Amino acid sequence: MQWIETTEGLEALYGEVASAAISKVARRMTPLYRKWIMQSRLCMLSTVGADGTDGSPRGDDGPVVAELDPGTLAMPDWRGNNRLDTLRNIVTDGRVSLMFLVPGSNNVVRVNGTARLTDDVALRRRFEHKGRLPATVIVIAIAEIYVQCARALMRAQTWSAEGAPDDLPTVGQILDEMTDGAEGGAAYDAAWPARAAETLW
Repeated sequence: MQWIETTEGLEALYGEVASAAISKVARRMTPLYRKWIMQSRLCMLSTVGADGTDGSPRGDDGPVVAELDPGTLAMPDWRGNNRLDTLRNIVTDGRVSLMFLVPGSNNVVRVNGTARLTDDVALRRRFEHKGRLPATVIVIAIAEIYVQCARALMRAQTWSAEGAPDDLPTVGQILDEMTDGAEGGAAYDAAWPARAAETLW
């Protein structure tokens, strides 16, 4: 197999960058990028650290981030399984990328920047939900914001009316496979909805 190992070789395969791909980039929130991001309740957060990369879905019942100022976003970190892969990466490296999605739209908005983690009580209180506070807040300094064209989500028919395939493995089945039956299984899947509802925030 032949590998592409230089940026010159890569660029020769693809040709000129479309002018719109450059002109759509902002360095801070604009009125329309703000409107788009504040409609997003689902975001994919990517980080990099000493142990590798991590991609984590982040969701909320309203905007998934808050704007602290036109160059800064804040994202609550609600308690989960305590693996902390994303948070460890932020503490040790800080480079992040976010992909904001809005159900029904095939476009996405991307933000690249650097992040820091805080347990500041006043900032955590901004996200209080049903008497609970996030454990920490991710504060993101924006380096660039840009809209991504719709082709990928259109190809995947992401928002089609079809449900999940009947034979899609469940988390319980995967845990059962990975632990030789010590964890997971049908009981895990049956208990999960109630357990999740108790710890969404």
